[in-house]
Amino acid sequence: MTDTDRSPATGTAEKQPFDLGTGPGRVLVWFYGVFTVAAASRSIVQMILDFDKAPLAYVLSAVAAVVYGFITYSLVRGGERARRSALVCCAAELLGVLIVGTWTWVAPSAFADSTVWSDYGMGYLFIPVILPVTGMMWLRRSRSS
Repeated sequence: MTDTDRSPATGTAEKQPFDLGTGPGRVLVWFYGVFTVAAASRSIVQMILDFDKAPLAYVLSAVAAVVYGFITYSLVRGGERARRSALVCCAAELLGVLIVGTWTWVAPSAFADSTVWSDYGMGYLFIPVILPVTGMMWLRRSRSS
């Protein structure tokens, strides 16, 4: 199976596909990679040691880690299909941050412990709410057509 959306354009009239892992895209890859490791590590340790304490919070942190990991993979992979997938995941991530952030403000008793997305990512300097917006802006700008 070949990945034709990664190959450079052959004609001069065609725009070459953007490499999402270079320039500002590389910074996004770095942040998403760090957040993948942080969220996964946090959720694994919490689920092993204290799952009964706050299962909802720990499962949501694990979900965040999976989303971050998929976005990281898509950014590194590059190509138009990966760009579109990452764009959809960034939108889902932003929706998750907004839902969980609002939920933690409206019903804090539902969360015995915080998640990566609690209080809109306040425990992580609001990077969880800034990152998907930045990612979507970059991914829309990097469109190959």
